[in-house]
Parts: sequence; C-alpha cells; structure tokens
Amino acid sequence: MESIVLTTPFRVLEESTSSSESSGSDPTNAVIFVGISLLLGIACRHVLRGTRVPYSVALLVLGIGIGSLEYGTHHGLGRIGDGIRIWANIDPDLLLAVFLPALLFESAFSMEVHQIKRCAVQMILLAGPGVLISTFCLGSALKLAFPYNWSWQTSLLLGGLLSATDPVAVVALLKELGASKKLGTIIEGESLMNDGTAIVVYQLLLRMVTGWAFNWGAVIKFLVQVSLGAVGVGLAFGIASVLWLGFIFNDTVIEITLTLTVSYVAYFTAQQGADISGVLTVMTLGMFYSAVAKTAFKGESQQSLHHFWEMVAYIANTLIFILSGVVIAEGILHGDNIFKTHDYSWGYLILLYVLILVSRAVVVGVLYPFLRYFGYGLDLKEACILVWGGLRGAVALSLSLSVKRVSDGSQYISSDTGTLFVFFTGGVVFLTLIINGSTTQFVLHFLGMDKLSTAKKRILNYTKHEMLNKALEAFGDLGDDEELGPADWPTVKRYITSLNDVAGEPVHPHTSAENDDNLDHMNLKDIRIRLLNGVQAAYWEMLNEGRIPQTIANLLMQSVEEAIDRVSHEPLCDWKGLRSYVNIPNYYKFLQTSVVPRKLVTYFSVERLESACYICAGFLRAHRTARLQLNEFIGESEIASLVIKESEEEGEDAQKFLEEVRVTFPQVLRVVKTRQVTYAVLNHLIDYVHNLEKIGILEEKEMAHLHDAVQTDLKRLVRNPPLVKIPKIRDLISTNPLLGALPPTVRERLIGSTKEIMKLRGATLYGEGSKPTGVWLISNGVVKWSSKSARNKPLLHPTFSHGSTLGLYEVLVGKPYICDIVTDSVVLCFSVDSEKILIALRSDPAIEDFFWQVSIQLVFLINLLGIKLRQGQG
Repeated sequence: MESIVLTTPFRVLEESTSSSESSGSDPTNAVIFVGISLLLGIACRHVLRGTRVPYSVALLVLGIGIGSLEYGTHHGLGRIGDGIRIWANIDPDLLLAVFLPALLFESAFSMEVHQIKRCAVQMILLAGPGVLISTFCLGSALKLAFPYNWSWQTSLLLGGLLSATDPVAVVALLKELGASKKLGTIIEGESLMNDGTAIVVYQLLLRMVTGWAFNWGAVIKFLVQVSLGAVGVGLAFGIASVLWLGFIFNDTVIEITLTLTVSYVAYFTAQQGADISGVLTVMTLGMFYSAVAKTAFKGESQQSLHHFWEMVAYIANTLIFILSGVVIAEGILHGDNIFKTHDYSWGYLILLYVLILVSRAVVVGVLYPFLRYFGYGLDLKEACILVWGGLRGAVALSLSLSVKRVSDGSQYISSDTGTLFVFFTGGVVFLTLIINGSTTQFVLHFLGMDKLSTAKKRILNYTKHEMLNKALEAFGDLGDDEELGPADWPTVKRYITSLNDVAGEPVHPHTSAENDDNLDHMNLKDIRIRLLNGVQAAYWEMLNEGRIPQTIANLLMQSVEEAIDRVSHEPLCDWKGLRSYVNIPNYYKFLQTSVVPRKLVTYFSVERLESACYICAGFLRAHRTARLQLNEFIGESEIASLVIKESEEEGEDAQKFLEEVRVTFPQVLRVVKTRQVTYAVLNHLIDYVHNLEKIGILEEKEMAHLHDAVQTDLKRLVRNPPLVKIPKIRDLISTNPLLGALPPTVRERLIGSTKEIMKLRGATLYGEGSKPTGVWLISNGVVKWSSKSARNKPLLHPTFSHGSTLGLYEVLVGKPYICDIVTDSVVLCFSVDSEKILIALRSDPAIEDFFWQVSIQLVFLINLLGIKLRQGQG
C-alpha cells in the first residue's frame, strides 16, 4: 500500500501518448486536473499570504505555465495533460454553465441591497450605454487600424466581446485589495450587469455575422426579450425559492443546498429553455436574495452559508483562472500558422490592449457627469480606479472560444479569424490581469485611497491601548494557578507582536491640541457611523434571539443603512425611515368601506400594531445597547455625548408610541413579549442540552432526542405563534357598566345586533348635529369629544377609553348628537343599533329608568367638564 501511495504522483506524470492515440483519453483524467489545480491553488494562496501579488494573477500565470508544459513540450504532462486537454476542449457554453451560476449568485448575494439601490443608475449607465460606446470604439479601431479586412459586423463582434469587465476577475481583485464599499459596489455591480449586456450584444452580433438579416424591429424585440425576460425569470425563481425557504425550519443543509440549486436551475432555464440571458437571470436572483432573504439565515445557518459560498467561490475562481491560463497557452502555442501569416500579431495585441484602456477612459469620461451626479457620486480618483480596474477574464475568453468553434464549420467566419479571436482575447485577459490587476493596489496607494483618515487612526491607536489593558487583565487572571505556578509576562508579551508599537499613555481619539473644525466633523461622522453599526449588530443579535421577525429585521437594517448615508450632513435619522411603518397608512381608511369584511379590517389593523410594536421595541433596545457599548469603549467626550444625545432623541417617538399602545391595546404588547420570552426560553433549553453534551453528561443519542423535542416546540412557536385576543362582544357587554347590569335575555338580544368596528386615528364615530343611529361601546383605544362654544370656538375635551358608552342620551331623547366623537388612537369599538336599544327599554320600565340614569350621568359629566374648560379659556 505504501509503495502505491508513493508512486502515484509519478504514475500520474507518466507519458500516456501511445495509449491516448490508440484509445483516447480517459475521462477520469479530468478529475486529476481539478485536484492538481486545487492543490496548486492551496500552495499559491499559502505562499502569497502577506505579499502584494494578487491571487488571481498568480493563478493565471500558473495556468499559462501548465498549458505551456503540456502544449509546448514533446512529452507533455501524461495523465495530467490528458485532463488539461479535456478541460481545454470543453464546450465554451458548458464552461460558462459550470462556473458562472455559482460565481454570479455568490457575488450578487453578497452585495448590500441598499448600496445597490443607491448605485443602480451608475451601474446601469456603465453596463448599458457604456458597453455600447466601448463596442463601437473598439469595433471601429479594429476595422480601421487592424490589417485583417474584417467586416464591420466581425469587428464589432470582437469589440463587444472585449467591452465587458469580467465579474470573476474584478470581484476576486476587489476582495483582495479591500476597496471601499461604494467603489466596490459600483465596479462589482457594473461587472455583473455588463457581463450580461456583453453576452446579449455578442449573441446579437454573432447572428448578424452568420447571416441574420438586420432589422431594427427584430433587434429591439431580441434585446427586450433577452434582457427583460431574464429579469422576470430571475424574480420568478427568487420568489418561488424564498417562499419554499419559508417552509424550511432550522435545516442548514437544505437551506444552503436550495441556494446552490436554484442558481443553476435558473441559469439553465433561462439560457437553454427560454433562450434569454442566464447571466442576467442569476444576477437578478442573487440581488433578490440579498434584498429579501438575507435575514432568513440566522445564527449557525448564516455562518454556514457564508463559509459555504466562500468555499464555492474560492474553488470556482481557482479552477477558472488556471483553466484560463491553460487556454491562453494553448491558443498561443497552436497559433503558429497565424503568427507566420500575420507577422505583427503580437504588436497588434499590445495596440489592442492600449485601445481597450483608451475606450474604457472614453466610456468613463463621457458618462462622468452622470456618474458624479447619481448615487453616491464619483470623484476623479475613483474614476481613475474605475478605468484601471476594467479587467477582462474567463467570460470574454469563453465567448471567444465559442466564436472559434463556430468558425470551424462556418462560411461566414474563417478559421483564422476564430483563432485570432482567441489569441487577442486571451492576450487581453492576460495583460489586464497581469498589468492592471498587479498594479491596482499601487494606483490606490498613489492616489492616497488606501490611507486611513485621521479620525480612524486615532480610534485605531486608542483601541490598541485598550487591547494592551485587556491583555494585562487577562494575564492577571490566567498568569498563575495552583498546579503550574506563575507565567513569565515578558515572554508572553514578546509573542503579542501586534501591540509592540503601543507606548506612552493612551490619547483619547477626540482630544486635539488645536481647534480643528474639520477634524471635529470627521470625528462626529465617524462616531455616528460606529453607533449605527452597533445598532445594526444589535438588530442581528435580536433576530438570532427571536426578538424580532425576519420582515421587521429587514426594515430596521434598511433604516440604519439609509441613516449612514446621511451622517455627514445631518444628525442620526434612522427613525425617519421607520416612522411610516409605525403610523397607520392612509390607504387603511379605504379598508373601512362596507365592501371589506370587518373581521379582515380588524386583523390587518392589529397586525399593523404588532409590527409597529416590534419596530419600536427593537429600535429602542438596539439604540440603548449601542449607546452603552459606545460609552464603554470611547468613554466621555463632547462628541460622543452629542451622538448619544441624538440617539436618545431618536427614541422619543418610539417610546411615546409604545406608551400609547400600552394604554389603548395592552394585549398587543403582551403577545409580543410572550413570543419573545417563549423563543428565549426554548433557545435557552437548546443551549443547556448542548452544554450537557459538551461536558460529557449526555450521550449523542440522548442529546439528539432532547434537541429534536425542543426544536419541535420552537417550530410550533414559529408556525403557530400566540395571537392577539380581540374581546368578543359577549364578554364586553357582560363587563360593561351599562349593559352588564341588564337581564340576560335583554343582553342576548343586544349581542345579536352588535357590530364590531375598527377605527383608525382621526376617524369620526359620529358628528355633532347628526341623527343618532346607535350606541357606541369602546373596547380598546381612546376617543375624544369636541363641541362648539357659544362664541363659536372649538373646544377639545377630555377623552374616553375602555368601557365607555357613548351616544345613549341622544338615542333616548331622539335628538341629534350633542358633540363630535373622534378617535385619538386606533380604536376597537362595538355599535349597538338604536332601534334595538329602544325595544329593550320599552320591554321593561326598570331598564328604561336605568338607561336614563346612566345617560344623564354621562351628559352631566360632559357639560361639567365643558364649563370648566370654557371658564379656563375665559
């Protein structure tokens, strides 16, 4: 066995030319290439750690080296070479189908939806008009400056093929260099969108090159069908899969597998089934997941999902860059005849690279006024990075291979043209990755875009001092024990090299020797952002703890992202984005028509109150947590105190709303709190069971049994949570001071004629001077009454709440209502028809006397309070 293991690498490298010629390559050799590529990728990542060489650039060079050894030497690489040839000869469409869905979904899903919204216009400009401008510029240059006598369609085909920045290459580079979020979003979003745009343009031009009759109507129809159809299919798959995701409960494996599966199924459905852009479909799918489903993954599921897609992206990037290098080497080494025919092909490749940079600069220059105006804006330094970061990669290379494959049996494209397409595209991919990819970090440094601001440097230095204090505290707790005795602090400190540059007393980050208004503004902006980041982290924690549902978490986090955009020119304002979700919207008034069932109106109104309570409670808790953490970290300072005061003022409206609900609908708060406590108790039980297994008290089987039992309870809580109990008319009448004293037979008759009504704030139950139609019983909420004084001045009077009976006096005397009754909150009330009241009092003189007593008491109270108010105003 040992000899087999030791000789396996040599057997893999044995020459297999004779066997290949006789029987063809073994398909399993393709797996060997995958394994070798990943092994080289691991070694490359390990060696390059800490260096400035981009990982993707190193992989491309490795791929070219491997391809050169296979195609440029007599003996080749044996079975590894067979695997290389299998992958190099793979159908280009299959190559895209294998790698693109996962890479596109991972990239789109990882983007922040708020930044996508802000940068959407900039991305669309670069991906739409930008690609068309670049296609025209490059196509014209290829037609006029290159000596190949290509038609305009063929020249534009190569120009369009080379116009799109490649998401695989760009995203890999941006993540390595740690570009700013704003710039990273624009470049990454553009590369995703214009990749789809370039493929659509490529498909259109390829049809023209291969004899498709040009017709503007057909062209527009094709573009609309391919692009808008892709967006529609992506949204359809997104909605369907997210709904399915909602039925999956705490099953990380299924949740993650669903995200992977839907990306491939959507791509194949669009590309092969509907004949539309699979790239745009998967991009739409990923962005939909980013906007809607990010909070569906909580706790361990979220971490597992992150690690899974990180691994998928790493494997796919490693394979695709090495394979791109192999294809480039194969195109160069097998293009000897072309180079002999066209002596200056290498020179024209360099010229093409320069033209690509020029066309990229033209695109950014033409669109710069719009790029600067929309979204977050764009300054000149960022525009330079946008020009220099326009890398080309595997997508363009795959499209050129498709042209090469078409040219092999086509009368419209010669075989030499197909080979030149691969040569030029491969050369451009190589040059942009090697030159632009390797030097982007130096351009960032030269432009000063990789430097920390003064405020961030102060925070960093202050944090290092705090870390040193924490290290000393930890050493004090751990540096001595009964078994081993004391540890040596100098030796411990020698291993903590990250704190070697900490010296002297810590300087508070907001302390400055001289007055600097600009520095104070930077500090203020920085502290606001840090507090809002703390608020967002608190939202994530509350989501994991079950304190807020997924939909509410999305709203809360969106409000933080919008507030972060405004911190430079206004105080904290994340409540501004939530206010509309707390207040009852105006369109709810249309629900109170006779067409909509009253029970449905009540359900929607109570549901809205629940959501508002979750928002307010979560907002207050998150801000309180963030304030405590900020104060603990930064200590006392004028700037920190100002931001903390802004945070406290932000919570005033939320606190006021909860106090109002506590008075008007206390059962809503009780249900919200009950759900939170139940979720917390069940999570505590899960942690307790896991801890028992960790310390060895429980065996794995016992732990699994208890864990499943608690998970069943947790699932029941999520699927069937406690609901707000709306008082029934029977219970309300029995507890009402007026109707509860009536005989049971009379009460039953009144119950049958009672209507349940939910009214929003500001609604009028009845107006002064109107004909009395019934008696109103207030179950939940507050109403206020108003009347006009003798001097014709409106007077607002005290309010009535739970248990109040209104309108009885007017029904008894048969006269119009004596005042206006207007809701001062959301009100749940019941209306008893006036005819039923009159029938009840006629049935028994004692009932009539009782009704008169109650109504006179109420009228006396109203008049007495009105007199006092008029006297106060007089």
